Amino acid sequence: MTSAVPRPAATVHQPDVLRQIEQRVLWLATAIVHHANRVRPNPGGLKVGGHQASSASMVTIMTALWFAHLRSEDRVSVKPHASPVLHAVNYLLGELDERYLTSLREFGGLQSYPSRAKDPDPVDYSTGSVGIGATAPIWGALARRYVASKGPEIGREVGTGRQYSLVGDAELDEGACWEAILDPMVGELGEVVWIVDLNRQSLDRVVPNIGATRLQGMFAAAGWQVLTVKYGRLLEDLFTRPGGPALRRRIDEMPNPEYQRLLRCTPAQLRERLPGGDPEIAGLVAGLDDPTLHAAVRNLGGHDFAALGDAFTAIDDSRPTVIFAYTVKGYGLASEGHPQNHSSLLTHEQMAELATAVGASVDQPWARFPDGSGAAVLCASVAERLRREPAQLTPVGAVPTDIGRTPTGTATTQAALGRALLDLTRSAPDVARRVVTLCPDVSSSTNLGGWVNKVGVWSARERVDWFADDPETILHWRERPDGQHLELGIAETNLVGLLGELGATWSRWGEPLLPIGVLYDPFVERALEPWSFGIYSGGQSILVGTPSGVSLAPEGGAHQSVSTPSVGLEQPGCVSYDPAFAIDVEWTLLASLARLGRPDGTSAYLRLSTRPVDQTLAAVPADPAARERRRRQVVAGAYPLRRSEGTPAVTIAAMGAMVPEAVAAADRLDALGVPADVVCVTSAGLVFEALQARAGHGSADTWVLDAAFPARRAAPMVTVLDGHPHTLAFLPGINQVRAAHLGVSRFGQSGDLEDVYRHHGIDADSVVRAALGAT
Repeated sequence: MTSAVPRPAATVHQPDVLRQIEQRVLWLATAIVHHANRVRPNPGGLKVGGHQASSASMVTIMTALWFAHLRSEDRVSVKPHASPVLHAVNYLLGELDERYLTSLREFGGLQSYPSRAKDPDPVDYSTGSVGIGATAPIWGALARRYVASKGPEIGREVGTGRQYSLVGDAELDEGACWEAILDPMVGELGEVVWIVDLNRQSLDRVVPNIGATRLQGMFAAAGWQVLTVKYGRLLEDLFTRPGGPALRRRIDEMPNPEYQRLLRCTPAQLRERLPGGDPEIAGLVAGLDDPTLHAAVRNLGGHDFAALGDAFTAIDDSRPTVIFAYTVKGYGLASEGHPQNHSSLLTHEQMAELATAVGASVDQPWARFPDGSGAAVLCASVAERLRREPAQLTPVGAVPTDIGRTPTGTATTQAALGRALLDLTRSAPDVARRVVTLCPDVSSSTNLGGWVNKVGVWSARERVDWFADDPETILHWRERPDGQHLELGIAETNLVGLLGELGATWSRWGEPLLPIGVLYDPFVERALEPWSFGIYSGGQSILVGTPSGVSLAPEGGAHQSVSTPSVGLEQPGCVSYDPAFAIDVEWTLLASLARLGRPDGTSAYLRLSTRPVDQTLAAVPADPAARERRRRQVVAGAYPLRRSEGTPAVTIAAMGAMVPEAVAAADRLDALGVPADVVCVTSAGLVFEALQARAGHGSADTWVLDAAFPARRAAPMVTVLDGHPHTLAFLPGINQVRAAHLGVSRFGQSGDLEDVYRHHGIDADSVVRAALGAT
């Protein structure tokens, strides 16, 4: 799906101008890294780093793409190590101030890898974590389609455009790439284009067998259009001469290391090595002068504007496309083709030689093209073509703080999520329309069935529900463009990749969504890196892990998550909640939704449980003012659930599924003459931030400390949670009291709740023993 707006005509009629720009981009990208490492003072002596060779292999591709083919609606994910090329291009287009060219990897300067959040020039996708930046445009395409399908319901035309990924060939080793490529939804995304920088090198070596044919077959099997740009026009011309077919076979069959070695040869050595004993090739080579022979060996398609232009023109917008562009790592540099050139740096002498070769100046390294020159005119026209108007943010609207229900009976926090979402559709329909939920094939088992039945499943086009008339069907899978639930295959990396891009629509097009991803809590850590990277890139979302902990007792140790409470506490840009009651789920969910889709927004992680809990234990105040006070405390991170008469002898601080054990233990302690307070912690992270702020580290509100842990009621403490005990181990520091910490620090066992809790020492007996020992 692409716009009818015509693409710019390829500038094959001005190859000399494109070549001038390519040479200047090569110089600037190399000089940016050079200045950071060899010119800028480095009093600390720490290696700065940068990737001149990895940038060089991308220069022709990026010059051709930006200066001949991109539209303003297109988005590009640039491979991490080519970030200097992106900055060089943006500088020539007037999008980056000259002062930043000397600031690569400097505090407050250009980032080591492209960053939407921190770089001063336009970056479409943050990259840096292998495989995640490559796949981001896939999820960006889906996010754009989702917003576009809502039309007036969301309120803005978001346009169309291709989503390009510039990928290093070694990046295809990452499983996240193939999880994304193989998802059935991806095969319909014709706006997705991957360009693989096939330089056949990794960090340490020349890859002996890059397997390009195998990779091409894998993409084709997934339904992608596969284009290959292997040779440039010079080599293609030589292949037509006598001995040319033999030369093609020789290069095609040559091992990668042997070819790379040819790049380091003198013309005399080339005449000896290139024929490989074939007299036809020897005859062809003998008729070439040294400059032509030198150029021919490195005349690969990824460095040929005409060959690249043909490939870009051949893109079929009805399906995803991958272009394999053969390149030379370090193209045009003294380190060209060397097996250890990944992080190598040119010397001052080599930089001077490069300046002479490309028409730049060591004394004026950041000079732009002269006004009125062909290159300057082209830069100006491309800058105008690619200029985007800043997105004007549409506000989400007021998210309710309290829907007003008071749950009764027995319920689980997992089921409360689906209930709260359904209630939101009635109490705040305009807000609910911006909610989009995602699951990796666990919608019914995570209690989202009612929500899915209500809002439907999103699809770019309506599909027939063949089970709509089946009376035994409980979960109705109605796929249509107005649906609000997406289900990908069982690949958590894909789920959170899409979650991040759905959470970034507020900054891309000014249309905020409220995305909620639901997956089994034991798999949160599998998804953590790409979700964290999405947060870093500005993608604001809610991740729900459910069911969690050893409370999932019959499932056994493999499905019992232990460390996720502290993962949520420690994740930057995220507020983590582990609610105990259904009302706590509602309040924390609504508060989390209210933080999404805005410049100062944050993501959230909700850790939910399948443990049935008596909801009367929540003792929700009936008085409206008292109820609101409780809600504020729940959202702030902790609240007093039980207060003993008089001065307590012990405080039990419990989180999530363990609150019933804490209440039961408090009742038993009271009977023993040991009065106990019970504090329900909903967010260890928020309470910790409050404690840090009290000590002068940060600016969080501190009132929750006095509300939940007032100094006048300070007593020895027992902490307990269905997770690692260190999550709450900081709580005694609030009032400097003795403490015992109960939790789960071993792989679990199958069994019922009573047996499993006893095994881990988090049952009521264990809480009572710990309390008696602490007092």
